[in-house]
This record gives sequence, C-alpha cells and structure tokens, in this order.
Amino acid sequence: MDDSTRTELEAAAFRRLVAHLRDRSDVQNIDLMNLAGFCRNCLSKWYSAEAGERDVDIDLDAAREIVYGMPYAEWKDKYQTEATQAQKDQYNSTHSS
Repeated sequence: MDDSTRTELEAAAFRRLVAHLRDRSDVQNIDLMNLAGFCRNCLSKWYSAEAGERDVDIDLDAAREIVYGMPYAEWKDKYQTEATQAQKDQYNSTHSS
C-alpha cells in the first residue's frame, strides 16, 4: 500500500471514530478512560498536538469542537453526567501514577 492510500484510510477511520463518538454521547469520557485508556479529550489533545507539529494553529478548544461536534462547554451541559463513585474508583485504580 502506498503512503497516500494509507493516509486516506487512516483519515477515513479517524472520521468514523469521531462520528461514532459523537453519536454515542451516552458514553461518558470516564467510561472510555476506564475501558480504553483514552477519551474524547485525549483525542482532542492529540489532534491539537499534531497540528502544532505541522505549524497549523489549532488550539485545544478548536480541536475539542472538531471531536465533539460542538463547543466543549455545550457538550458538557448537554451530555456529561457526574461520575459515579464506582467509575472514579476504577479510574483511580487503573490510572494511578
């Protein structure tokens, strides 16, 4: 596979992942962190960092809007719920240090 095709496939897979995460607003970031070790915020940070590596000015807020499909504060107001103690405990046990 040539580099151009690989890049196109990776970009398409990224777009599908972002669309899936937008559709699954019922899945909280802490659930993603507990199960996969990353969440929408991580993806946003990676996006912004990669933009910076290429001298493209996309700050964290802009990257979050790309990933969330809306401003982060709006997503939090609409969809974010308070983490349960069990979710917090699981997070703390798997993400210590």
